[in-house]
Amino acid sequence: MFVVAVGTMALIIVLSVFNGLEDLLKSLYNTFDPEIKIEAVAGKSFEVTPGFLDRLSSVEGVEEVSEVIEDNAYVRYNRNEMVAVIKGVSDSFLKKEAVKHAIVQGELKFYDDLDTRNIDYAIIGRGIQYILNIAPNNDFFALQIFYPKDIKRAGTNPEKMLNRDNIMIGGIFALEKQYDEKYIFVPLEFAKNLLDYENKRTSLEITTKPDYSVKEVQANLKAALGDSFRVLNSDEQHAIILRTIKIEKLFVYLIFTFILAVSSFNIFFALSMLAIDKKKDIGILYAMGARDKFIRSIFLKEGAIISFSGAAVGITAGFILVFLQQQYGFISMGLQTSVISYYPVKMQLADFIFTAICIVAITLSASIRPAIMATKYNSVDLL
Repeated sequence: MFVVAVGTMALIIVLSVFNGLEDLLKSLYNTFDPEIKIEAVAGKSFEVTPGFLDRLSSVEGVEEVSEVIEDNAYVRYNRNEMVAVIKGVSDSFLKKEAVKHAIVQGELKFYDDLDTRNIDYAIIGRGIQYILNIAPNNDFFALQIFYPKDIKRAGTNPEKMLNRDNIMIGGIFALEKQYDEKYIFVPLEFAKNLLDYENKRTSLEITTKPDYSVKEVQANLKAALGDSFRVLNSDEQHAIILRTIKIEKLFVYLIFTFILAVSSFNIFFALSMLAIDKKKDIGILYAMGARDKFIRSIFLKEGAIISFSGAAVGITAGFILVFLQQQYGFISMGLQTSVISYYPVKMQLADFIFTAICIVAITLSASIRPAIMATKYNSVDLL
């Protein structure tokens, strides 16, 4: 029973950790990612007209449509340089509460003054700050951004092959390494002028009305846009990463199931030795009129006691440990640079159900052979 209980407890804990990691990733991505994202099926950009935006705004459940321009660019600060992703966003980006909480230095702003908008500001990741050695309060150095022009229009003059513009640093955000070392958020107009996108956009971000579900609005948008656009919810925007976590979770479940199957040999040998040790008692039962079915049921019930009690103890212990980790986080990640200080965990009812079914099925299966073997001791010669 001890082996079954420990295996069950370990499986519950590991599956809960994978659930916690999946939830953590979703919460991190939702900080900057929209509820619904619209992309072109062919090409990296598409033309956006006022009529097109009005048509999207009129779709049932759509509260706001934000335009986005996103592309790679060469970035230089003082003597340091790198390639980063420039993401031009509308002013609604500044209204996100999650973004405000992610700012660790400076301010969350795109302009020195919302009315005049004389000076543009960028919001950069902490990883980019470290790479470029940026001081956000230094007004003497601006961030220089270069983007290649259309070579056919540029001719042979090297100076005309690149668009160049400067932008001051407004704030530094810290979220997750994938974002911190990659993204620079700038005003939409700044990105449009620098990257020569004119009336083209790389994506549109949709905010849904409170009374509508994301799936409902997503279905309405798909019906309105047709097959030329991809309409992605928050999970679909990072489908590969989330699918990888689910696959890893499945393989961990299978590996632990295999380990428990191997451990069930202890039950098999214990019941087999019990049948051999009690062969005289079995012979007495046969002499008293017992049948094979009755003898088999004794050993199957013994296996059931082991399996059900082990599964119950393991599930209870796993629940308690995971609950304590959720409430107090007593097991630390041990990394100073981690997003959270403790291992994230989340319990799901399906994990408990499938774990219990798997444990009971394996241990009961290990009891079948000893139960059949016990029926062979039906001779009175054994008395």
